[in-house]
Amino acid sequence: MLLNNLDHRELRVITAHGGAYGDDVMSAVTFPQEFRQLQAQYPIVFHRSDSGRFQPLALLGLRLGENLFLDGTRWDAPYVPLAIQRQPFLIGEQPDGPMVHVDLDSPRISSSDGELLFREHGGTTDFLDHISQVLRTLHDGLAASEAFVERLLRYDLLEPFTFEASLNNGLECRLVGLYAVHEERLRALDDDALLALHRHGDLEPLYMAVASIAQFRHLLERMNRRHAG
Repeated sequence: MLLNNLDHRELRVITAHGGAYGDDVMSAVTFPQEFRQLQAQYPIVFHRSDSGRFQPLALLGLRLGENLFLDGTRWDAPYVPLAIQRQPFLIGEQPDGPMVHVDLDSPRISSSDGELLFREHGGTTDFLDHISQVLRTLHDGLAASEAFVERLLRYDLLEPFTFEASLNNGLECRLVGLYAVHEERLRALDDDALLALHRHGDLEPLYMAVASIAQFRHLLERMNRRHAG
């Protein structure tokens, strides 16, 4: 529903984290401009849809329905991906352009707890101003992501990626169907290709994505702690 200060003046949004609020997911969509913030905690991979479209993802867990960064109602990392931060809001197209919408069926919606969106005597709260900025950044970043992926495919920089590991309790963990940046092909690009990627601002996010693969080890450590014994 389109957000407005008449119908939603008393609306509040719960900002705690947890499975009850829809946070128990194993990945979050992302975009190249966010890779720098993500790479210190989350592996950055690419998922290919049935239509053949590639979407960058920040991995939050190693199996469906499990977010290894949830600790009660707390998010156990310095940075929360924007696709998580924006809940329960989204950008919707209107005749006047993109506008903030709200999912009134979200468990985050409340009339008594959480952050107000509008001030008593008019105007938006700091919370809603922050959310609006998150939505704008996410909207613009996802729009630019498609061209970024096209350039990666042009230079054959994505390779199928499989992650396999054994937990300390003996359970096997296996992720298939993902893609990662091919580091060797990236390093082997000729000067013309590197210059083209540089001009589009692609080199930094590419190397951030490469570096982020090291975070699989930390995800596995988190999973071992959660399932110890």
